[in-house]
Amino acid sequence: MLNSKFAPHGMVVAPHHLAAEAGLSVLREGGNALEAMIAAAAAIAVVYPHMNSIGGDGFWVISPANGDPIAIDACGAAGSGATIARYAEEGLDVVPSRGPLAAVTVAGTVSGWGAAQDISKKMGGGMPLSRLLGDAIGYAGDGMAVTEGQVRNTTEKLPEMGPATGFADVYTPGGAVPTRGDVFRQPRLAATLQRIADAGTDDFYRGDLAQAIASDLAAVGSPVEAQDLAAHQAVTKRPLSLRLGDTTLYNMPPPTQGLASLLILGAFDQLDCADADGFDFVHLLVEASKQAFAIRDRHITDPAHMDPAPETFLTPEVISGLAGAVDPKRAGDWRRGGTDSDTVWLGAIDRHGNAVSFIQSIYWEFGSGVVLPETGITWQNRGASFALDPGALNPLQPGRKPFHTLNPALARFDDGRVMSYGTMGGEGQPQTQAAVFSRHIRFGMPVQAAITAPRWLLGRTWGSDSTNLKIESRFPDHVIEALRAAGHDVEVVGPYSDLMGHAGALVRRPDGIIEAGADPRSDGAAAGY
Repeated sequence: MLNSKFAPHGMVVAPHHLAAEAGLSVLREGGNALEAMIAAAAAIAVVYPHMNSIGGDGFWVISPANGDPIAIDACGAAGSGATIARYAEEGLDVVPSRGPLAAVTVAGTVSGWGAAQDISKKMGGGMPLSRLLGDAIGYAGDGMAVTEGQVRNTTEKLPEMGPATGFADVYTPGGAVPTRGDVFRQPRLAATLQRIADAGTDDFYRGDLAQAIASDLAAVGSPVEAQDLAAHQAVTKRPLSLRLGDTTLYNMPPPTQGLASLLILGAFDQLDCADADGFDFVHLLVEASKQAFAIRDRHITDPAHMDPAPETFLTPEVISGLAGAVDPKRAGDWRRGGTDSDTVWLGAIDRHGNAVSFIQSIYWEFGSGVVLPETGITWQNRGASFALDPGALNPLQPGRKPFHTLNPALARFDDGRVMSYGTMGGEGQPQTQAAVFSRHIRFGMPVQAAITAPRWLLGRTWGSDSTNLKIESRFPDHVIEALRAAGHDVEVVGPYSDLMGHAGALVRRPDGIIEAGADPRSDGAAAGY
């Protein structure tokens, strides 16, 4: 997949083609980019169940055709029962990654759909929620074809889930892992989505659906209670921004690592790199990532508990310091523990120039593995990122938001272009964002080529426990050997490795033409008209 897709009226990118097409159908019917994204987000939560669910969190960065960018934080906080003492009584020194005690936080993403719909209405949008969720409801009830990724992840993760999570009942129908192409139905989830379509997104938190969810959570032993659902609200805020030349970059504020994404690009902008294929490109971005991650790991937490503010680090002095700390020839120290991720990024731009960068996650593959018995929702395990140490940067505490690797990216250019881009992939998210953005903007590669080009990952990501520098085998041997000679702990992985995440990007030119690309590492598509 080397050629970008072009369209004059609208485009949606998603890591599953059915989600992209669900969003595109909304654009064709006159919906705007936010409405298209709600449709795509609901569809991806059904057709990519190993990667996503409505039982997770979501973040939006929106660039209106007229007006300043807007961010939506749809991240849920830890439940009332999520105390360090409770976990200590269970004999635990870490939050478990699977099971009921991993289902620690409120699922926020549905509230983000509601907040986005409210913003959409102010922009002239008028599509009912029943239309926006219609494709997702159909795929859940009528069924969709199982992907190879779902087969592989179900097979690999089934032994971790245990008999009490409800996982096997849903994901191994008839007692066996489905094969690629089998029809996979989720009737309870279809009914839940239909309830949201009929009653509105608020019902998930404060209505009859909320009561059913709370009953489900109590039945499985989750620390999340009805009062926690009722207290949750999506938060609309200003995104973080960084000015680079003729470009303004935007990303999510804490509790996400959006700050790190901006710092990487800020530092790299000050470093001397001649092309997007050689040692310098990989080495300098990796070293800039280390510098940015050092700030992230010392400071990023729930914004209600973070001091200093993230904007403190987005200054010329700090960014020059990060760039100055990079040795252009030698690898610096790296001791990060890292995080896993089970996430999807989606983007949309409509004919009016409204652009959305959106990310939705349940953290690990299949989240906590808990599938709620009545509502059929697979619940996230994002709270596994909390520490059971009250003195830690991100300690478990009722009402506290967890640290998120999620960070949807967006850029505006003085010549009128707008770019929506992002990826899944844990610690790889800001690194891949930097690679895709730099390849397209700094070095002029077409959007699809910038996504398809070989990538690397420093740290941990979806499906991997190691923290070394993983690099795809499509890089020339001399680049790989130069990285090793510079002191990088290099591990060569497959040519189109899932470890690198599933990226996508869209760029709208001033003449209205949209160029877009989807990741060949995924089942995704760029769909336009």
